[in-house]
Amino acid sequence: MLREMTEQDAPHVLAIYKMGLETRNATFETEVPSWSDWDAKHHAHSRFVFVEDEKILGWIALAPTSARKVYAGVAEVSVYIDTTVLGRGIGSKLMAQVILSSEEQGIWTLYSSVFPENEATLRLHKKFGFRVIGKQEKIAKLDDQWRDTILLERRSKTAGVE
Repeated sequence: MLREMTEQDAPHVLAIYKMGLETRNATFETEVPSWSDWDAKHHAHSRFVFVEDEKILGWIALAPTSARKVYAGVAEVSVYIDTTVLGRGIGSKLMAQVILSSEEQGIWTLYSSVFPENEATLRLHKKFGFRVIGKQEKIAKLDDQWRDTILLERRSKTAGVE
């Protein structure tokens, strides 16, 4: 079941984020933020969790890419799945929901930066119409190793910016 994320979901959302950190293929971050820091960095809208048997197994949320008003319709996607249940289509359900919600909220471009080694996440984005717009080579270090990222974007079909 998909539902909107609530503040009560914070411990589960952050625990799944920690799983992503531990893979070393989800983010350059190495520490789990406080809920207040996480909350402040993400839009209040378009936050969803996937729940099965009363357990949160994944989440998706959007973050602004810029504080500049002209970029208010551009958002970065974060999607994280409990690593014990990968490959069950949870990411697809979350992505479909966040795309619908983002368009209802006037978001015209969804953006993601993904490690090239994270093949499942790259496939998920491509499945939903994201296109590769570039590669950032050695953009930052993780565990003292320079890493690349693949940049992807999806333009809304309802905002008229195809």
